[in-house]
Amino acid sequence: MSLRDATALFFSRRNGRVVVAAVAVALVARLVHGGFGGLDLVVVAAVVAAQPFVEWTIHVSVLHFRPRSLGRRTVDLPIARKHRAHHRDPRDVDLVFVPLPDLLLLLVAIPAGFLLLEPDLGLALTGVLTGYALLAVYEWTHFLIHQPYTPKTRLYRYVRRAHVLHHFRNENYWFGVTMHLGDHVLRTFPAKDDVPLSPTARTLGVEETETGAETAAA
Repeated sequence: MSLRDATALFFSRRNGRVVVAAVAVALVARLVHGGFGGLDLVVVAAVVAAQPFVEWTIHVSVLHFRPRSLGRRTVDLPIARKHRAHHRDPRDVDLVFVPLPDLLLLLVAIPAGFLLLEPDLGLALTGVLTGYALLAVYEWTHFLIHQPYTPKTRLYRYVRRAHVLHHFRNENYWFGVTMHLGDHVLRTFPAKDDVPLSPTARTLGVEETETGAETAAA
């Protein structure tokens, strides 16, 4: 697949259009507000520095959430179910994106969080723009990794190889997608041959029954 074809496929999906439109709106809002200063760079640096750990935490705690029994009920997360489906079929294009309801929730939560934490509107808008941009990078990078596109740069080869190992070597490592600082700091970026081939890399330890229900493997 060429990069041009990959780009066309990305924008053929609603997530691609929505997340890029959100970045454009945030950029216009920040430019209209004006008043740029050195603190804007501090906000950008802080958000970028937090991103690897945000990715790591969400991947471990939310996407790899396993069904839990609570009395007679089974507690599960829709986004975790979709992520398990993604592991079972990594080539399904529609499964590589953040589920649209969750994407829309993020597009609301990001500005809400910055507006609550930062009283200066300009700095809050800088944070929103940076957060939206990183979200768009995440969607694009994860999408491209799962396409038959040959990496052209060393950085992209590094990122792609780590994610392929997560899917096909061992799901308990290599949790970053766009950045792997979190993996290195939290010691989940081993050499390939230092960890065994996991029998649950495709199921995440949750087996699907004939009725379509999912149960956590013992």
